[in-house]
Amino acid sequence: MARRYDPGRRTRIIDAALSVIAADGIAGLSHRTVAAEADVPLGSTTYHFASLDELLVAALRRCNENFVQALRSSGLFAEEGDAGRDEGGAGRREEGAGKGVEGAGLAEELTRLLEGWFAGERGVIELEYELYLAALRRPALRPVAAEWTEEAVALLSRRTDPETARALVALMDGVCLQVLLTGGTFDAPYARVMLERIVAGGDA
Repeated sequence: MARRYDPGRRTRIIDAALSVIAADGIAGLSHRTVAAEADVPLGSTTYHFASLDELLVAALRRCNENFVQALRSSGLFAEEGDAGRDEGGAGRREEGAGKGVEGAGLAEELTRLLEGWFAGERGVIELEYELYLAALRRPALRPVAAEWTEEAVALLSRRTDPETARALVALMDGVCLQVLLTGGTFDAPYARVMLERIVAGGDA
């Protein structure tokens, strides 16, 4: 019997893997549980993803794409960011990068972005970080986890210098992990102050 043409099957399998991880954690992930969730034959999951690591890589990359899209549509990169990039890219901020009112504005916008994430469905953030931290034990995930950092740094470098952008990403990452691991709540005033210190070069 000819294989039925189903171009969206791979995407559905990835979506199903994310649903399984959200419900049962990575420990609950198997080709069988994903096939059941996606309502596809078991052979379809192994056809598209020969190993669980391949499936996890695809799932983490999907989370990366969702995060980058959220960052791009957050309002952080208005027309002035594009204009600045055209005039000289990230290097345009070599003098006085991230200082003064503009730096404070960037910190405020990033704080609002974090606040919006935590105001939404917390399970989504937990899912993303569970996949992200799985790279500790699964080397195949490490390059994809690194992509998240590099893509975020590249985007923020449109608003500040690359070194400051990397520090901002590290702080945001740390704040998210602290909130998730302790079961606490997001402290917007604290995050804003810390972000302002970074964009001001530690002088805030």
